[in-house]
Amino acid sequence: MNCMETCLRSIIAQRPSLIIWHQLSNSENNDMSKLEYFDKNVLNKYNTAGPRYTSYPTALSFHDEFSDRDFEFQIKQKSTSKSAQHLSLYLHIPFCHSLCYYCGCNKIVTRHKHKADHYLEYLFTEITHRGAQFSGYQVTQLHLGGGTPSFLDKQQLARLMAHLQSHFLFTENIEASIEIDPREIELSYIDDLADIGFNRLSIGVQDINKEVQEKINRVQSTTFIASLVARAKELGFSSINLDLIYGLPMQTFDTFLATLQKVIDIDPDRISLFSYAHMPALFAAQRKIKDEWLPNAHAKFDLLRLGIEFLTHAGYVFIGMDHFAKPSDELSKALKSGHLHRNFQGYTPKQHNALLGLGVSSISSIENVYAQNEKDLKSYYRAIEKNQSALVKGLVLNADDEVRRAVIHSLMCNFQVNKEDISEQFGINFDNYFAQSIADLHAFELDGLISMTDTHINIADRGRLLVRNICMSFDQYLTQPAHQMRYSRVI
Repeated sequence: MNCMETCLRSIIAQRPSLIIWHQLSNSENNDMSKLEYFDKNVLNKYNTAGPRYTSYPTALSFHDEFSDRDFEFQIKQKSTSKSAQHLSLYLHIPFCHSLCYYCGCNKIVTRHKHKADHYLEYLFTEITHRGAQFSGYQVTQLHLGGGTPSFLDKQQLARLMAHLQSHFLFTENIEASIEIDPREIELSYIDDLADIGFNRLSIGVQDINKEVQEKINRVQSTTFIASLVARAKELGFSSINLDLIYGLPMQTFDTFLATLQKVIDIDPDRISLFSYAHMPALFAAQRKIKDEWLPNAHAKFDLLRLGIEFLTHAGYVFIGMDHFAKPSDELSKALKSGHLHRNFQGYTPKQHNALLGLGVSSISSIENVYAQNEKDLKSYYRAIEKNQSALVKGLVLNADDEVRRAVIHSLMCNFQVNKEDISEQFGINFDNYFAQSIADLHAFELDGLISMTDTHINIADRGRLLVRNICMSFDQYLTQPAHQMRYSRVI
C-alpha cells in the first residue's frame, strides 16, 4: 500500500461520503485504475518548462514587423473561402475588483466602474473597424475573458452585446460564453446574462478551503457558487464550467479531496483542472505567495493524480491536459470521434479557421496568420485613437510552420499523428522531413510514453500528461533560450 492510498483510507474513515469513490477506484471494471499515468520518476524526469500549444508557433514568436496590412491581406484572402465563413470572437475585459495572487493574466485592479465605460468606448471603435473587415463572416462563438468580464454591469454588457450585433452577423444558435467572479455579483446577475444573450458560463472556483483562499486572496462562498450554477441550469444555460487549480499554497491531499467532492456535488458540465505555475519573477502578485506554503513536487503529483482519478470515477471524461467533461458534452464526443481542436482558449469541439481577438492584449488567428493587440492599456488607447486598430505584433506562418502546426495539433488533440496523412497533405516524406524530431522521440519511446510505427506516432496513456514535452520535439522555436524562461512547467 503506497502513501497516497494510506492517506486516502484515513480520509475515507472520516468521510463516509467518499466510500463510493474509493470502491470505484478499486473496481476491476474501472479502466482508470489500470492506466499508468503516474510514474513519479518519469513525470519528474520530464517535468520541464514548455509551451501549452494553444498555437504553433506560440505567441513568444510574434514580432513587431508584422503590420495591419499583413492582417488585412489575410482577411481578404480568406473572406471568399467557404471554409473561412465561420468566425469566433474573443473579447478581453481586463478589469478586476481585487488581486488574486496566483494570477498571471493581463489585468487591471480597480473598483472604479467608470474605467470600464472609458474602455468600452475604445473597444466599440475597434469593433466597428474590425466588423467592416469581417462582413463576409458569421459569428458562431463569442467568449468574454479577462481579467473579470463580470466587472461589467448589466447595462455595460448590454451595450457591448448590442454594438457587437450591429457590426457582426451572429448566427441564431451562437455559443455566447462569459467568465464570472462570484465574489462581486448577485444571484440575479445570471438572469441578466441570460437576458443579454449569454448561454454558457465559466466560474473560477480554484479551491474551497478557506486557508487556501486566504493565501491566494480569493475568499468566496462555495454555497453561493452552487446557487449560481443551479440558477444557470434553471435558465437553460447549455454549458457550465468550473475552474480548479492544484498546487496552490496550503493545499493538501485532504483539502483538495474536499474541494473535488464539493465540485462534483455542484455538478458542472465541464471542469478545468489547471496547474499553478509559480513564476514570481514574471508575475509580481505571486511574490506574495511564500515558497514554503506550496506543496512540493511529489505532493503536487499526488494532487494531480487525485484530481484525474476522482473526476473520472465521478463520470467525467479526461479530455486532455486540464479539461474534463461529461460524456454527453460535445468536448467528449469530439475527443471520441477524433474531431477535437485547440485554440487560444484551449480545447474546443469546433474548428474555426478565423478567431478574432478584440480588446487589450487579445490574439487573433486567421488561417496562417496570428496577430496580437497592445498589452498595455494606455498603449491600446493610443493605438485605437490613431489607427482604430491596436495590432502591435504578429506572425505569418511559413511552410515549415504550417506542417509542424498540423503535427502538434494532432498530437495535442488526438494523442496521435498519422504520418501518411501529413505526408499527403503537405507533399513531404514524414520520416525524412522530421528525422531529427523522430530521433528526439526515441527517449519517450524507451520510457513507454509513445509508440512509433511506419504510419503512426501514438501517445500511450502514461504519456498523455506529458503531451507538451512530446510536442516540443517538433518545435523549431525552442532553440531560443529566452523562450524557455517564459514557459511554465508541464506539471
